[in-house]
Amino acid sequence: MATSTSMEVLLLQDIQNVGKKNDLLSVGDGYALNFLLPRRKAIAATPAVRKVYAEAIKARLEEREKEKALQAGKLTALADITLSFKKKTTKTGKLYAAISEKVIADALKSEHKLNIAEDAISTTEPIKTTGTFAATVKLGKNMQNVKIIVEAVEHEEADLL
Repeated sequence: MATSTSMEVLLLQDIQNVGKKNDLLSVGDGYALNFLLPRRKAIAATPAVRKVYAEAIKARLEEREKEKALQAGKLTALADITLSFKKKTTKTGKLYAAISEKVIADALKSEHKLNIAEDAISTTEPIKTTGTFAATVKLGKNMQNVKIIVEAVEHEEADLL
């Protein structure tokens, strides 16, 4: 019966279900020698690498603190935002094109100078009619709702769009 041994490696890039870049991990020898090291996704954790790792982890902690402060500022700004959209509708009040997360992200960027990825925005249901809706913006572990108002465009105004 073979005993499994482990090896400490420093990840050079994010690897799904394993770890993030600059993480110091203990992985199986086979995984390290046959996958991580040959594909240059990690390097062996030698004393010299550990010294560099200590500096990298310090830099990453500082970066995380800056990111948290930036996210807190964005969340505070999002609390008071109401997005208004004027769209063409059918006679029954349905929109010709739904308002997607991308449209919401673009509106936040153009109107409020907030650069938020569209995958951080979610709605409980597709926005396909006029009315008032809420979109949830998730930044890190925190979430904030943004109010969305969709109004029908008058037919005279629709010709201008």
